[in-house]
Amino acid sequence: MALPALMRAARRTYGEAIRSALAEVGCDDLPGNGAFVLGGIARGGVPLSDVIEGLGVSKQAGGALVDILVSRSYLDREIDPDDRRRLRITLTARGEGAASVIRQAVEEVDAWLVARVGADYVAHTRATLTRLITDA
Repeated sequence: MALPALMRAARRTYGEAIRSALAEVGCDDLPGNGAFVLGGIARGGVPLSDVIEGLGVSKQAGGALVDILVSRSYLDREIDPDDRRRLRITLTARGEGAASVIRQAVEEVDAWLVARVGADYVAHTRATLTRLITDA
């Protein structure tokens, strides 16, 4: 199987685990790419613009996604008190809960994978994919 097809199928495995875990806690209304945005914000230190850029979508599409996440109570948007021209985007309590569920689902898939192929293979896969992303 070609590497791009393998990566797509692997992404689907993580996505299904995340969607299932979110549905169990009543967050089945999280839009596509919403988990990526919540995770990026939850990790902190990453500007929202970088998170949106990581999605590979336009600023308009990223803004529309943020609008949906705000309207569904995953994010808060407020004027930055230090620079009134900027908006500050933060997780709500619901967003924090969803981000925690997402992180746990990813960790469970990672643990499942380590149990089947070993930590060294998982580490090598991470290193290979990181090189593909950063050097391409």
